[in-house]
Amino acid sequence: MASDEFGDRTHEATPYRRQKAREEGQVVRSQDLASAGLLIAGLLALWYFSRGLAGMLAALTAEHLGAAWLQLDLPTAVQHTAYLAGRLALTLGPLLAVLLAGAIASHIGQFGFLYLPQKVALDWQRLNPLENAQRIFSLSAVVHLGFGMLKVLLIVTVAGLCVWGERQRLLGLVELPVAEIGAYLLSLLLWTSLKIGGALAALALLDYGYQYWKHEQDLRMTTQELKEEIKQQQGDPQIAARRKQIQKQMLTRRLATAIPKADVVVTNPTELAVALQYDYETMAAPVVVAKGAGVLAQRIRRLALENNVPIVERKELARALYAAVEIGQAVPAEQYAAVAEVIRYVYQLKRKPLPGAKAA
Repeated sequence: MASDEFGDRTHEATPYRRQKAREEGQVVRSQDLASAGLLIAGLLALWYFSRGLAGMLAALTAEHLGAAWLQLDLPTAVQHTAYLAGRLALTLGPLLAVLLAGAIASHIGQFGFLYLPQKVALDWQRLNPLENAQRIFSLSAVVHLGFGMLKVLLIVTVAGLCVWGERQRLLGLVELPVAEIGAYLLSLLLWTSLKIGGALAALALLDYGYQYWKHEQDLRMTTQELKEEIKQQQGDPQIAARRKQIQKQMLTRRLATAIPKADVVVTNPTELAVALQYDYETMAAPVVVAKGAGVLAQRIRRLALENNVPIVERKELARALYAAVEIGQAVPAEQYAAVAEVIRYVYQLKRKPLPGAKAA
């Protein structure tokens, strides 16, 4: 009890709290994981499109330099610039499309699609120096700083190992043609970047694990918060109990009125009870005036005994009527024969004349 009074969060988050937090933008996300995924996607796309991009850029450059003879008046310059921009967009379009898809997938893959227009609106609280200072000196800021330093160390280490492993070839570059030197250095840069991206992705997975743990801790609830949520979802327990008591009283009065009017109660024998009323002069078929299961079935049986209403045990018929017929409805045609047999038995028991042509 003492820990609860001090506000310790000892309860797991409820589904309602999780949904509310998601609607407010509180989801598990790692910016490092998204950045690492985007870096790897971009490098793979660059490797895949590298030859085609190099050829197209070379052709575009040659075409641009070959147009030096053009008269440099304003209309011609604008037209030529627009043409080059269009060609450049077509050349870089696939690479940019991959980067855009990678950026979207790296976020949706973490927390799904989430549209929060309220996050775009200007919030002056974000400019509050006190709150910003609290963020700077928080545990999250310390962890973030530690991850940042670890990333720098990781990048330097991986890059150094890659260069050290290629030291012999690097020393021999002076003997190679310029074209081969450029191709080799580009390949080395690409593969080194991919290895750095893989190392950053591994580190980002650790960051995602930390973000998941922190998210779960932030969503945990105190006992008081849990009570307030239950009250909000289900209403005040006292009001709910009062409402249940009123419903019980109304049901009791309804049964006390309906059972004396019934001609027979069909039972199963103690689990189900269905009260039937039939007036062959005014009704085309018997009508269910009350039904119940368990405790309610026992109450119907007790009221039937108190009011001298015959109780007939018919297991299959009781189950069928209870499942298919609502209170106030007539029995369905497929049950006419079974119900007619019960009505006939009751009339004989009471020594009443059997119904005429309108009997079921």
